[in-house]
Amino acid sequence: MAKRHSEHISLSEALKAFIEQNKLQSGMDKIDVREAWKQLMGNGINNYTADVQLKGDTLYVNLTSSVLREELSYGRQKIIQMVNDELGKALVKNLILR
Repeated sequence: MAKRHSEHISLSEALKAFIEQNKLQSGMDKIDVREAWKQLMGNGINNYTADVQLKGDTLYVNLTSSVLREELSYGRQKIIQMVNDELGKALVKNLILR
């Protein structure tokens, strides 16, 4: 059973502690990367995005358009930088477009 704290803590601090204690940060990072991709790329690219997955430090993006895949491959480093900036930490080191 969990220990009770006698002092009051904010809900955000309690959630951070819960995530840390239960080692859920990697799952939260996967969700955050998907949301960052949606926000950064906009509707035009999201319409052709089939799946976004984070495995380790590699971001795998499945695209339904080969032309779009080729165009995005030219800006691979910029996309990695934009995603990491949106997340506030250097989480993605590689980007694989499929």
